[in-house]
Amino acid sequence: MTTAAELAPEPGQPGARTPSGIEVPEVATPDAVDAAHVGAPGQYPFTRGIFENGYRGRLWTFRQYSGFGSAEETNERYKFLIAQGQTGLSVALDLPTQCGYDPTDSMASAEVGKVGVSLSNLADAEILFDGLDLTKLSTSFTINGTAAIVYALYLAVADRRGIPRAKLTGTIQNDILKEYVARGTWIFPVRPSMRLIADTILYSNEQTPRFNPISIAGAHVRDAGCTAVEEIAYTLANAFAYVDELVARGANPNDFAKRLSFFFYVHMDFFEEVCKFRAARRYWARMLKERYGVTDEKALMFRFGVVCGGSSLTAQQPLNNIVRVGIENMAAVLGGAQSIFTCAYDEAFQIPTEASAEIALRTQQIVAYESGIARTVDPLGGSYYVEWLTDRMEEEMEKVIREIDAYGGTVRAIEDGYLQSRIAHRALERKRDTDRGERVVVGENFFRHAEQTTDFGEVFRLDPNVSRKVIERFERLKESRDGTAVTRTLVKLRAAALDERENLLPYIVDCCHAYATVGEIVDTLKKEWGEFQEPVRL
Repeated sequence: MTTAAELAPEPGQPGARTPSGIEVPEVATPDAVDAAHVGAPGQYPFTRGIFENGYRGRLWTFRQYSGFGSAEETNERYKFLIAQGQTGLSVALDLPTQCGYDPTDSMASAEVGKVGVSLSNLADAEILFDGLDLTKLSTSFTINGTAAIVYALYLAVADRRGIPRAKLTGTIQNDILKEYVARGTWIFPVRPSMRLIADTILYSNEQTPRFNPISIAGAHVRDAGCTAVEEIAYTLANAFAYVDELVARGANPNDFAKRLSFFFYVHMDFFEEVCKFRAARRYWARMLKERYGVTDEKALMFRFGVVCGGSSLTAQQPLNNIVRVGIENMAAVLGGAQSIFTCAYDEAFQIPTEASAEIALRTQQIVAYESGIARTVDPLGGSYYVEWLTDRMEEEMEKVIREIDAYGGTVRAIEDGYLQSRIAHRALERKRDTDRGERVVVGENFFRHAEQTTDFGEVFRLDPNVSRKVIERFERLKESRDGTAVTRTLVKLRAAALDERENLLPYIVDCCHAYATVGEIVDTLKKEWGEFQEPVRL
């Protein structure tokens, strides 16, 4: 009989380098710390956090990423999570919605409602948020290629209910640059996509001043294989590209930078994760001041949300993921996150069940209310090792950003396939490290069972009829809506797309009010802009 020990002997001693390749001293000493870099909480350069009183003034927003099947099913899950103490929504959209296809499109039929909720028109959006108080809930949307349309749908729901737009809070991811390099749900070429994102940010600053119109995301490049240093560096390089686009449009970074936000994954190297956030906060503030002349302290603040989980979770021995998420949750808090989503232990192989989603939420609540780590601001501040590693992380991030700048900037690097190639090679390195046992994953390449199983409780089962139900309601909508009004708004949108001086968001909102669909809006813009063609680079 094969034993667990024979399957996976114990690994060697911990290495002397972090996963980002930074060599760690055996003992950190006082002479390794530059106290001038540390500063005070709530003050430039914000190493120790953007708020003077940390979480004592307000805890982070508790989110659980959720969405599946139809708008009705997802609405029920949201109400369940809110009843358990969740304080914000995080909306998962299915692939057809992300890629701009209506549920009846031949490209969409196999994926309707599979990895998120199907949201193709205002009627869906009204059902999705039915019975939820949008003036009290912060709503986050993980959506990029169709972000402007989904944001417009949210505004249309608020308009129909008589909710002032100024009362809406939340975030829309809206970061198309990382889609080109890490995920692939892009639609339009890079430059018109940059226009659409700038339009959304400028419109939101006027219409929804408490809503973050972009969440510049390092999460997906990290899950694609990058190190913690590269995750931050690529994200900030993308952020600078957006700032450049907005400045070129005549916008003042002292104004729009106040609503820029960020989104990352937290992985398992505890201190590297804590320090990457401290370093990112400091570097962002310094660069906005030095490169763009930002003087407003609120505009210098680096505000970010995180996911604890992602590719750090395993399908093997999945209950171990509860421990992983707990460790990552603590790293996020000690790093100063403003919003946290904790993955359920079964997300490595299925949509979470209500039970597993509840455990994930309870993990946050235990950290918040039982651990005591939120009682004081930046409790790791002043640690010789933490301050030393924060400095090293910042130095390494800056090196990567300078390399991208030297290449010609983020947009050119994406159009040429340079960034995509770098990330692909790094992912291959990580896979080889795991296969060789140089990177330890408990239960996957070490300490395995002789017989692996994923039989760990309730299995989530998606309604097999969900696609049919979604399509039937979609077809009823197309029959009942005012087709003339739909055509009129789409014609106006296409004309506006031809005029670079026009902000497209008012036209997209009008389309949504007329019950034009996501697919119809996307097809209208494709006629003028075309589609992105991915470069091939070895």
